[in-house]
Amino acid sequence: MAKIRKGWQQRVSGALGILDKSAKKQEYDATHTGDGKKIKIGLKVFILDDPTAQWVISEIEKKRDLLMCTATGDSPRGLYRELAVKRESRAELFKQLRIIQLDEWGSISKNHPATCEHFLQNNLLNPLEISPENFISFDSNPMKPEDECRRIQSELEREGPVDLCILGLGTNGHLGLIEPGSFVEPYCHVAKLSSESEQHGMLDSLVNKPPFGLTLGMQNILAARKILLLVTGKNKGEVLKRLIRGKVSTSLPASFLWLHSRVECLVDQSVPSRKPCR
Repeated sequence: MAKIRKGWQQRVSGALGILDKSAKKQEYDATHTGDGKKIKIGLKVFILDDPTAQWVISEIEKKRDLLMCTATGDSPRGLYRELAVKRESRAELFKQLRIIQLDEWGSISKNHPATCEHFLQNNLLNPLEISPENFISFDSNPMKPEDECRRIQSELEREGPVDLCILGLGTNGHLGLIEPGSFVEPYCHVAKLSSESEQHGMLDSLVNKPPFGLTLGMQNILAARKILLLVTGKNKGEVLKRLIRGKVSTSLPASFLWLHSRVECLVDQSVPSRKPCR
């Protein structure tokens, strides 16, 4: 695994090779105060040459009843598959693991294969044999979506904070279903879906797209003790380039991760406009 440790410029421009001159200037703004003193950088970029499961396992080994927030879709699929393989030899490691769902499509039957819960059941919960009492999930078809969000928020406040938050980087920079806009919601809320989210591969089988989403909020994410941001796919190069410039904006929700002190951004080999570590 290529770990880029010697400063932000080497981690980003050396490892990814995608910063233009303006981005380098913005990078400087993100790492220095006005008097020239360096400030602490929380977001670290790593190039993934090896399996990613150990990034999660090392945290579970520190805390067996770890509360892990889980994204869905192609970004974390490989990670979950690797964890399932690890369980074959280390089943005891996952017995106390607790899972909370990051988000869910709204107004879809709970058992429909397009739901985020269905994805998690097939790819993570069943393979790891996570017990139902250790899984906090959204009702994908609630009578009152706002009440469902309040229920999940209460569950999180009782069981949390999240110890490890697994996120994927959306093509438009969203986290969960926190979409780009003029503001971000801090807590669990009903989300208006962007056109990019409506075209998500998980929804390909649906003629009628979900009218809304249910998602944890930005404060819920930033309250996590540690965050893993997974960046995979040929369509993620441009949004990654925007993220690593280090400017925080509601037009790019993922940029709020710069406000957290422990974020590790794991970039897959499939992401374009990147070069191997020098």
